[in-house]
Amino acid sequence: MISMFRNFAKSKWALGLLVLMVMGLLVTGGTQTDVLGSLQPPKVVSAGDRSLSPQEFRAEMDRRLQQVQTQERRAITYEELLAQVPLASILKGQADELGFFSWAWKTGIRPGNELVLRIIRAEPAFFDPVTQRFSEQAYASALAQNKMTAASNERDIRDRYMGLHYASASTAGLRLPRVYGALYANQTQQSRDARWFVLTQAMAGTAPRPTDAQLTSFMSQHASELRTPELRSGTLVVFANPTDQNIQISEEKIRARYEFRKDALSTPERRTFTTLAAPTRAAADRIAAALRAGQTPAAVGEANDLQPANYTETPRSAIGDPAVAAAVFGLGEGEVSAPIQARVGFVVAKVTAIQPGREVTLEDARDEIVTELRGQEARGAVARRVEAFETARRGGKSVDEAVREVGAMAVPIPAVSREGKTENGQQLNVPAPVLEAMWKLTEGRANEPVGLGEGQYFVVRVDKVTPPAMPSLDSVREMVTQAWTASENVRLLSARADALAERLRAGEDIAAVAASVGAKVVTNTGLKQEQDTMDRLGRGVVSGVFNGKSGQVFSQPQSADSMAIGRIDRISAPTAVVVAEEAQQWRARIGAQAGDPFLAASVSAAAERMNATYNEDLARQALGLTETPATPAGQ
Repeated sequence: MISMFRNFAKSKWALGLLVLMVMGLLVTGGTQTDVLGSLQPPKVVSAGDRSLSPQEFRAEMDRRLQQVQTQERRAITYEELLAQVPLASILKGQADELGFFSWAWKTGIRPGNELVLRIIRAEPAFFDPVTQRFSEQAYASALAQNKMTAASNERDIRDRYMGLHYASASTAGLRLPRVYGALYANQTQQSRDARWFVLTQAMAGTAPRPTDAQLTSFMSQHASELRTPELRSGTLVVFANPTDQNIQISEEKIRARYEFRKDALSTPERRTFTTLAAPTRAAADRIAAALRAGQTPAAVGEANDLQPANYTETPRSAIGDPAVAAAVFGLGEGEVSAPIQARVGFVVAKVTAIQPGREVTLEDARDEIVTELRGQEARGAVARRVEAFETARRGGKSVDEAVREVGAMAVPIPAVSREGKTENGQQLNVPAPVLEAMWKLTEGRANEPVGLGEGQYFVVRVDKVTPPAMPSLDSVREMVTQAWTASENVRLLSARADALAERLRAGEDIAAVAASVGAKVVTNTGLKQEQDTMDRLGRGVVSGVFNGKSGQVFSQPQSADSMAIGRIDRISAPTAVVVAEEAQQWRARIGAQAGDPFLAASVSAAAERMNATYNEDLARQALGLTETPATPAGQ
């Protein structure tokens, strides 16, 4: 068969067929016959040689959602998250980032393995809590907790440093024109003369006792703030039972589990050793030779600008890299390994002590085994109750009847909001999955059993739904009265301040205007924008004096119940000698900030060059959001 194909490839018919294929591509376009391209898995984001699959995008969004839930201290759905930050904006940002990283790598901005290794080993999150040094086990655990792999973490580190290196190189020589620094220096060093007075709430008048009509109108204006949220009460069914903790375990099961877990329960052989990670095999060869020559790991590390990693009484299972583990446990005491090809770079190890293992006896491990078996039996009992509950429900029994029949527990849930708060604002300890399930049910309905992890399940029934409603005036009278009074006082103070400022603009003498409300005029000369000025005069005076032109009238809030009203009399520019040095300082300070728009434009340009694209429909499918929100009318 193979020879037949070879003979055909050499014939004139093969050449003719090739010509026809080329002509077909010229006529129809290569993209229409790109069979290989159609076989590629779909990507949510694609940019050059970088991409995000639906699974990778979902994992990244899950991490983002978890961060938001931690900050908000409540369960958040993707619908709520995307209501704050549109999905298209998130995808555009990811496409731009991947496009930039793809371009940077192609251009030659490539952080080396040694840099990546140094960063990983210096991260405190990857330290052993006892030794306070980098631990492969802690590293693997942290990655698993964040749903990442070593490869994805190393890629993220490279991406971060590509961005840092590009930004530092791009803005290192960025210098703004001297006039920028001069403008800032002139503003901070100029002095101002001004006169002002402070209008207090007592001078402006205070709000009278409100009428019911005024309070009702105020409630209507602030309905969104006063309306109570939808509340739901229900019944939570849990399938764990306190009697499960007293399940008797037979001696036969205990012995069988001991034989099965004897190796894991026994104390394994432990070794004390030191490793040095090198970026190249040549460097690793030099390190191994130096260690065999009698130099200490610390001295060898210092000579090669490396940080030795010390492991004390470490079992083989605690060494994350299998190649390093095999080498270390193949050495004798005092021996030095040959260079080991590790996950990142090369590693040389020296063993300094070997502690033999010890086999644990049945009596030593009895309590631990009994606890383990009892937990296993308890989980089995829960699973049987869940199965029996589902059977009872399919047989037509109510939730309460099924609970009694299978021996589960029913716990009442008082009326709570979507965030788990009661009507008076108290936060209840209701698990987020339970709240999420309650808000997917209608009144009187219960869900199917849902796993909570660690062998636990729950069912929740919504007993009552209380729709959002406005409270009665009598129930919130005191609170609304305080809010109305505060709002009315602000209105009275602002209106009186505006009227007094208008009199100043009309040319009336400030002393006469101040006297009309019983205020005293304050005169100050040579004022500068300094912290002492702010502390001494207050924010309203400083804001008014330093944010206007000469002759301008100002009216600014001085405190919660007072206004500063005045006029800027004169602005004196500083001398060139005073401004020169500070101008240079301002120029350097704002120069770094000026690079941000340039870097943003660079990222967008790189993404465009790498043909960065994203698929919003596929992203929604990955998040379980099958429907695209409708565009509001008129947009």
